[in-house]
Amino acid sequence: MGTKNGFAEISRREMGLSSPRCFSRRFSASEVLVKRLDLYGNLNGHQGCVNTVEFNSTGELLVSGSDDRQVILWDWSTKTRRLSYSSGHCENIFQTRIMPYTDDRKIVTSSADGQVRLGQILEDGQIDIKRLGRHRGCVYKLAVEPGSPHIFYSCVRRLYPTSKNKHLPSSIRLNTIAIDPRNPNYLAVGGSDEYARVYDIRKFRWDDSSNPDIPVNIFCPNHLTKTKGIHITGLAYSNTSELLISYSDEYIYLFQKNMGLGPSPHSASVEDLQKLEEPQVYLGHRNAQTVKGEEGAKLVRLMIGDRQVVNHLEPHPHMPIFATCGIENDVKLWAPIATDVPPLPDDIGKIMESNRQGREDKSR
Repeated sequence: MGTKNGFAEISRREMGLSSPRCFSRRFSASEVLVKRLDLYGNLNGHQGCVNTVEFNSTGELLVSGSDDRQVILWDWSTKTRRLSYSSGHCENIFQTRIMPYTDDRKIVTSSADGQVRLGQILEDGQIDIKRLGRHRGCVYKLAVEPGSPHIFYSCVRRLYPTSKNKHLPSSIRLNTIAIDPRNPNYLAVGGSDEYARVYDIRKFRWDDSSNPDIPVNIFCPNHLTKTKGIHITGLAYSNTSELLISYSDEYIYLFQKNMGLGPSPHSASVEDLQKLEEPQVYLGHRNAQTVKGEEGAKLVRLMIGDRQVVNHLEPHPHMPIFATCGIENDVKLWAPIATDVPPLPDDIGKIMESNRQGREDKSR
């Protein structure tokens, strides 16, 4: 959670009232800095739209993957390319991840071709590429187990069994996956229906023949339960186990841990559902980069992230900087460098209303 006054956080840090990690998170999200976000630079090198960007654990490097099937490792601070290589994928790269505690030498990638591949940077600078696995379907997302240099999970867009409950769909197509950083045993997935399902990894075996199909919790806004045509495009956990869910042509919702529906949306009574606190909702976006305050969800800053579609936003792990990518061939870097606070557009109300109508028209 951020704060309105970043200078207050500096004072707390100087007096020893805030830990380095807490200071970094709160200061980076302070409203005084967010309001000064502006374009810091562009990283040019891909020959196709860029689908994924990620910082390494220290925040010194940035890796990107593209429709051109190239992986590029950037020194973002100097806006220079550190290295690039052909991934070996046959189709678009959807996600790139730098494995932690590997000296930034192991990069895993996923693709529309169903493959998950590893690129290992050798001592002589050459890249050793191997295929780790192949799914029957597009591999949209990868989730790395926090602190592990070896374990990650892949999310496949194919029919995935979810439940034998007659009230629930027997299978969904998965679009996104996230691991709770506070409790890495919990894995959340979302896809072609309205429910984000959280599973306990400890209950699963490597051989899925005996795996249970019951999640430990399910999250969904009450008004979207049993809604056809709704699907989840993105999930993210906060450092305090809050779950952020983004719906296609709908809104973004922030859930606290106690806002779940239980292992089944039908396991909670009507009375229990009415007692559940409503999640925080964020709205107004469509094809712009928006930044909103967590409390109250008011719009704080709006920037144009791409002329067509923003594919991915990735925050720096320690600094008030983030990277975005989209249909354009570059990676954009954003930092609080504006000398004056840029005002929101005069017609921001019309923009948000137009976006709302666009979402509704597309969902019909």
